[in-house]
Amino acid sequence: MPPSSFSSDQRLPLYQQLRDEMLAKIAAGEWRPGEPIPTEQELTKSYGVAIGTIRKAVDTLVADGLLQRSQGRGTFVRRPDFTSSLLRFFRQVNSQGEKQIPDSQILARQLLTPTEQVRKALQLEAEESVVYLQRTRTLDSRAVFSEDIWLPASRFGKLLELDLAAFGNLLYPFYEQECGQMIASAQETLSVEPANSSAAALLGIADNAPVVVIERIALSYDRSPLEYRISRGAADTFRYQVEIS
Repeated sequence: MPPSSFSSDQRLPLYQQLRDEMLAKIAAGEWRPGEPIPTEQELTKSYGVAIGTIRKAVDTLVADGLLQRSQGRGTFVRRPDFTSSLLRFFRQVNSQGEKQIPDSQILARQLLTPTEQVRKALQLEAEESVVYLQRTRTLDSRAVFSEDIWLPASRFGKLLELDLAAFGNLLYPFYEQECGQMIASAQETLSVEPANSSAAALLGIADNAPVVVIERIALSYDRSPLEYRISRGAADTFRYQVEIS
């Protein structure tokens, strides 16, 4: 592919145009998470640019956390690990005192017209609908998190047809498997609010008891919002730890 055929803005430096081409391949699933990308020599031949340009484009994707170099093995599309995200903020142990990732259960699923808050978070057009999921995370049969999840129906409509038991504990691999939508990164905001009656009932706490709220916007590899999620957990299990050096 000669440089003149790059689809990105021709005014950009060549390495940035190449970066955009590589990012498009990742976003389209041509280069898949956990798999190696072509070698520098193969990329040089494919794109018809100098190896220094290839390296600079790859460097920017590594710096952005989208690619990962492995010594002696090559460069791979990075698959982010979200499995322990909530456990960064909450002390959750089972009855034996061991840390454990909570089990999940989908309580409700609907096709909805989004609120303005959801529409803005997912950058939807006025006429677009969302798939809504209500989920609990449990430990030893006790609900420890309640979650509200919204997804663009245009991308995730297939989820409306599936048996709820098929969803399992980890949604992001499920999104990829069933809908071909890959989550690359997420932005999270923490706040505290009084529990409404619905959250209080699910979590087994008093109405208006404090809950910690984790608001997440999950993004694709091309930075498009794919999921808007609000997770709530009882404030008495919340912890915050950071290392400063």
